[in-house]
Amino acid sequence: MENFDVVVIGAGPGGYPAAIRAAQLGARVALVERELLGGTCLNFGCIPTKTLIAAADLLLQVRQAAPLGLKVTGAEADFPAMMSHKQAVVTQLRKGVQSLLAGNGVKVFPGQASFETRDRIVVRQQDGDVRLQAGKVIIATGSTSVVPGFLPKHERVVESRGFLDLQKLPARMIVMGGGYIGCELAGLAAAAGSQVTIVELLEDVLMLLDGDVRREVRRGMEGQLGVKIMTGQALQNIHAGDAGITAAVGGEKLDADLLLVAVGRKPVTDGLALECAGLKTDERGFIPVDDALRTAAAGIFAIGDVNGGMQLAHAATSQALIAAEAACGRKPRRSETLIPGVIFTMPEVALVGLTEADAQKQGRAVKVGRFPFAALGRALAAGHPAGFAKLLADAATDQLLGAQVVGAHATDLIAEATLALRAELTAAELGRTVHAHPTFNEIWMEAAHAVHGECIHAAPRKKV
Repeated sequence: MENFDVVVIGAGPGGYPAAIRAAQLGARVALVERELLGGTCLNFGCIPTKTLIAAADLLLQVRQAAPLGLKVTGAEADFPAMMSHKQAVVTQLRKGVQSLLAGNGVKVFPGQASFETRDRIVVRQQDGDVRLQAGKVIIATGSTSVVPGFLPKHERVVESRGFLDLQKLPARMIVMGGGYIGCELAGLAAAAGSQVTIVELLEDVLMLLDGDVRREVRRGMEGQLGVKIMTGQALQNIHAGDAGITAAVGGEKLDADLLLVAVGRKPVTDGLALECAGLKTDERGFIPVDDALRTAAAGIFAIGDVNGGMQLAHAATSQALIAAEAACGRKPRRSETLIPGVIFTMPEVALVGLTEADAQKQGRAVKVGRFPFAALGRALAAGHPAGFAKLLADAATDQLLGAQVVGAHATDLIAEATLALRAELTAAELGRTVHAHPTFNEIWMEAAHAVHGECIHAAPRKKV
């Protein structure tokens, strides 16, 4: 039996930062991981997908460079080489996490963690069990892909992790699910040369976005990449065999070499024996927490995907620091609720705060300012005229409530909007903030002016 002030279960983007922060505060910390340091995000999610998307996006830019005066011929994807580069990036970052943990004195235990009591953990390892006595426990076990039971079990039917293990790009691919994971991987495959069809049961893909933003994403995916998007109907009559995949949507038959399943994710709690700690999951399988990430069991916290909040790596990391500080005796503080979302489709899209649809449901009166990349000098100079940014402001106070952007560098641009919302700036204050010219960031200044109809670089509003 080893004694620790804090035991963290799970070494993903929530777990390993929690362990490091607790160690920084002087705690003796153990970190238990049953698979790989870095968790899903680093090994099978965020990092590998964005590494591959970066290559596919560069290929797309090269092929479309003629308007900028560049003649390029023969550019094509080398998928095995892309996968090799992806793995090199993942390996380097995983070694970095290992080094950070060691440097902060965190003791890592590989194996499956289970509760024996509220403050005692058993780690099941190949060469025998290890028991840990814990002052506090932080559960950070994350989530895994949902694969409906009616789907055939075959090597041609994969979820996102299986896709990232491929060494050959499928010539034809069906993507079941039009959320951010499905759309990101569909765009990657299409840009690299695959014929892709997305099938989404809901009325549209990426339903977390406003309709005007969704239309811009679809325009790029369908027009630029040639992705076929079928919405409002289920994928049916699915058969998998050595010759390929067959399915139907409505009355249309689909043939493909691979079916990628991207219909959502579920929390990972198997093997934890939560009942031994006096815990139970809710009806959806998540571990309930309060706004300071405390569970119903004293001294136990749950962070990241496993607690039912926003399933985003950066949300888990933010929660990790809060939970670690509370576990080390700091005054508990509320978990952040203003979390930006970034989607690496082609074009990119990002959002933070309220959408117009949210404001409508809440009955809030808002003013909206939009500005297109096509009217932005830097965007035209760089050959990226597609897309726009939009800001929502309270109609009475002018306080910024939400932002969405679709187009080049959207996933980077959202940081300024997030800071503006967190600082409770008004649209007027953001508009008066001097932005360097010519830059992509000017789009926020322009959108802020557009809230009041005072945009210099847009046609004046028609007077009614």
